[in-house]
Amino acid sequence: MRIIAGDYKGRRLIAPADRNVRPTSDKVKEAMFSMLQTRIEDAKVLDLFAGTGNLGLEALSRGAESCIFCDASKTSIKMIRENIDMCRAGEYSTVIWGDYMKALTRISGSEKMDIILLDPPYALGLLPKVLAAIRELDILADDGVIVCEHYKETELEDNESGFEKLKSKHYGKVVLSLFV
Repeated sequence: MRIIAGDYKGRRLIAPADRNVRPTSDKVKEAMFSMLQTRIEDAKVLDLFAGTGNLGLEALSRGAESCIFCDASKTSIKMIRENIDMCRAGEYSTVIWGDYMKALTRISGSEKMDIILLDPPYALGLLPKVLAAIRELDILADDGVIVCEHYKETELEDNESGFEKLKSKHYGKVVLSLFV
């Protein structure tokens, strides 16, 4: 697992030793950031369900202003911090340990996010609940975007929790859905 473009390009990130964390493949990550390329510069990014911090660090590498990394696993939080240190991105990073509701509640009321990256454990079916919480807590900036990574079997409505689906792209078993 590595950073594929930008200031941190080529840096190898610490990957999980077990299968409890499923890092986004380089192919899917490249597709995701191709979709976001005009939105990354100076963006405030939220990497919810961050796992290793792979997606948030890629955003910082490509010019995002800051990233908040959130995860409920202490092991993941440790990996995220080590990967942030490896990229020397501490100045631009905030790490929150806790489940998604705790993290979203803590973020709400402060600055709004330009880009929200959602890559929850596929089997838990959390995306509709998370999107509803983001809407309720009003975390997304007016011109912001949410990227959801999910199994192709997971159906997300064209108007999920009041967010409009701009597009969905399939990459094998994985789908990226963009909401505004």
